[in-house]
Amino acid sequence: MSLMRVRFVTGSLLALCLCFAVLAQSSGVNRAFDTSRMDKSTSACQDFYQFANGNWLKTTEIPAAFSSWGSFHILAENNRKTLHDILEEVSKKPDAKKGSMEQKIGDFYASCIDEAKIEAEGAKPLQPELARIEKIKDQKDFQATLAHLHGMGVPALFGFGSLPDLKNSAQVIGFAGQGGLSLPNRDYYTKTDEKSQKLRADFVAHMARMFELLGDAPDKAAANAQTVMRIQTRLAESSRTPVELRDPTTQYHIMDAAKLKELTPGFSWADYFKGIGVGAGNINVAHPEFFQALNRTLAEVPVNDWKSYLRWHLVNAAAPTLSSKFETENFNFYGKTLQGRKEQYPRWRRCVAATDANLGEVLGQVYVARAFTPASKARMQTLVNNLTRAFRERLLKLDWMSEPTRKEAIAKLEGFKQKIGYPDKWIDYSRLDMDRGSYARNVLRASAFEQARDLAKIGKPVDRTEWGMTPPTVNAGYNPLNNDISFPAGILQAPFFNPDADDAVNYGAIGAVIGHEITHGFDDSGANFDAAGNLRMWWTPDDKKKFDERAECVINQFGDYEVEPGLKMTGKLVSGESIADLGGLDVAYDAFQQSLAGKPRPANIDGFTPEQRFFLGWAQVWAGKYTPESARLQAQSDPHPLSRFRVNGPLSNMQAFAAAFQCKAGDAMVRPEKDRCRIW
Repeated sequence: MSLMRVRFVTGSLLALCLCFAVLAQSSGVNRAFDTSRMDKSTSACQDFYQFANGNWLKTTEIPAAFSSWGSFHILAENNRKTLHDILEEVSKKPDAKKGSMEQKIGDFYASCIDEAKIEAEGAKPLQPELARIEKIKDQKDFQATLAHLHGMGVPALFGFGSLPDLKNSAQVIGFAGQGGLSLPNRDYYTKTDEKSQKLRADFVAHMARMFELLGDAPDKAAANAQTVMRIQTRLAESSRTPVELRDPTTQYHIMDAAKLKELTPGFSWADYFKGIGVGAGNINVAHPEFFQALNRTLAEVPVNDWKSYLRWHLVNAAAPTLSSKFETENFNFYGKTLQGRKEQYPRWRRCVAATDANLGEVLGQVYVARAFTPASKARMQTLVNNLTRAFRERLLKLDWMSEPTRKEAIAKLEGFKQKIGYPDKWIDYSRLDMDRGSYARNVLRASAFEQARDLAKIGKPVDRTEWGMTPPTVNAGYNPLNNDISFPAGILQAPFFNPDADDAVNYGAIGAVIGHEITHGFDDSGANFDAAGNLRMWWTPDDKKKFDERAECVINQFGDYEVEPGLKMTGKLVSGESIADLGGLDVAYDAFQQSLAGKPRPANIDGFTPEQRFFLGWAQVWAGKYTPESARLQAQSDPHPLSRFRVNGPLSNMQAFAAAFQCKAGDAMVRPEKDRCRIW
């Protein structure tokens, strides 16, 4: 569950786009889980994931356009159908008032759907930027053009944007970090196994074909592709690994103008700041070693090579908005080769997703009016409050935590802010012009608008009301810098949240998601931030040591899970999510038990007790299927374990699960007492 703006800090916050299944409901009783999806020939105590989902796994095929499939996808696709209806309606109103919400999203969507116009344009929308790149004569020109492209959202060379000061989270400052790669992370450039080498060869061939589409002769295109690969490999070699990026304590290096000049004497930060329109000031350089290496690379790589590098980043960023030759070539590598997808999404779906990505809080206002009720928000607030109270009680009972640390932990928990459904204050898009002309230019304008909006925050107080996700998003998140948890309207629907469903399954599904987000504030990354969102060690040394030892148990457990022969999960990469899953389930189970106090015991349904239905609720929302390519990609670059491990992993540590299904010592779903992981 992730907020991408803070990914460099939190590393493992989840982008919930994994694999889930539709959960059927029988007549008469709203179960919120479907027994026909289960494999009752498998023992719940041997493989609970298979027990809960085996028949679904056997009979479900991944749709050709997808690399994985499950509940998150199905709910997201249902949301997209609602968005599609909205956009089809407004796009048929070409006379909508200029500047209105309807006009902006209607014109943007209409420009995307107009394939004939997009085909006729080809690469013409990029010509002004390509011409500017071609005119580069020296390093000064190159750096000025880099700043110009950054202002358009083209992610070349390194990343720069706004972010709260990690140790003064009420204030926004500039942030610079490693970047400039086109494969998922540094390991894709440095690993020497056969699959990695083949993927790199496929990537170079893909770049060559893209250069040809820009008009380069085949031999020149091939040479340019090799040039870009050499530069990106150099950048990768000085980049941090995905595991290293999870540690926020090593990513705080405040530098003024003098320190920046000392760090990179070959790069003019003063000119760069002027080019992107921000005032000079202290910034956080998260990865100084990357910029030291970059300084050498700037001096050693010829200017003409840098021109090829910028051309590649421009066309790579814009490819999905250009004519079908560009879009198809882009999909063939990033969709088919990297993810294992067999076909492209339909045009309408791509255009709906693009509108949500570029005008999300305009479209989101209309979506919320149609798809989210005040009753759902109120019920969700009650659940969040119940889970928060249950977590507080667990903190009070922890036998390994001292009182000074406990006091700080409770203060942090009580400082949590809730964001449910949609923002209280919407982004102002009044300065963003949209029309029915060029789709690519609309996207470039929207990207430039967002970049300018982001950079304008530098030097100002943090706006803690701002969200990192649009309302239709099927996701949830914790932001350590704001100390807040977010649940967009998009996820607050069945099967995750159903106000009319059985409480047991609701607590096992959305309740555990809420507990997961709360626990992120106390995982191995979030635990470094205090109640105000500042990077501060609020633990006593002895308590921190005890916490790290407990976290190591989770790291070791998940590092043993095998994705395919020769490839295991990386325990340190997925530790944050796995700690959050374990804590989330513990807290949700407590909250569910507390909700039963003073009430008649709920009846069994389909032969399952309330406690068993709680765990079935968790297991069935995580049912998922992956292409082999997608599974490898997630294992090597994503801080979330594959869904089978997200179910069996935490449950095998829980005595409550073993008791619910009468599992015994020695069963696969019962970890030996000496190996059992317990944190919160």
